Amino acid sequence: MTLPESPITDDHIHIDPVNGRGIEAAKEFRRAGGTHLFLVTKPSWSCGVEPSQAGDFREVFDRTIAIAEQVRTAGLCVFVVLGVHPAEITRLSARMELGGAAALMRGALDLAAGYVAEGRAVAIKSGRPHYPVDDAIWVASNGVLAHALALGAETGCAVQIHAESGPCADVAEMADAAGIGRGRVVKHFATPDTPLVPSLIAKHEAIPALAREMRAFTMESDYMDENRRPGAVIGPKSVPRFTRRLFEAGELDEDDVFRIHAETPSRVYGVDISL
Repeated sequence: MTLPESPITDDHIHIDPVNGRGIEAAKEFRRAGGTHLFLVTKPSWSCGVEPSQAGDFREVFDRTIAIAEQVRTAGLCVFVVLGVHPAEITRLSARMELGGAAALMRGALDLAAGYVAEGRAVAIKSGRPHYPVDDAIWVASNGVLAHALALGAETGCAVQIHAESGPCADVAEMADAAGIGRGRVVKHFATPDTPLVPSLIAKHEAIPALAREMRAFTMESDYMDENRRPGAVIGPKSVPRFTRRLFEAGELDEDDVFRIHAETPSRVYGVDISL
């Protein structure tokens, strides 16, 4: 059984022409059958930026947008997601007061929301540390995340969440308080028990069961594109490859593929995903 022609979308991928394979990784995604991708900002330090003020993130965001333009030359449809990696707070608070670090991150998110308002990006990235931190950093991080959710509500865009493994049920409550629908908050590297929109790593064993339940979810590779970590998290061709494998095994049908790769991300991000 051959996978029919359909959009194949990677909901969270990084392309890095400086530290990784760059456009060649994007071409590999396309050759495997990929058509659309959400290109997500890498942490500031990956770009050689050590921010001391919010405006320093403009270099990170502009670089992401420039990479998106390069990837489009490979025949792919690219949607840009800009924001601040939650681990930034650990690095920033090592060299400045915690309150200042959180304020810098909120300011950078304001900047990202401006790019969305200008049509240069489609979503904001935020979250909280996925590793143990002390209570003060946890509280400050949740404040940054709440600010991102409020910006999503104000700007009318989706928010991608990078956080600890698990449901993150309190983030759904934070979204309610911020006025952004839970259906516009994506849990990156999700587990199926989240009340947010799960973006599942392409090899996740729950994908067939969630498809049978008609659950709204997306698929991602979280490919880092770093030469020092080749194939991390999984390779750029993983989303099309696992989709094809599940379809050929009869674990996904044509409607499932369309719902995962076109219908759900189109609705969540407010974009057109079509061939």
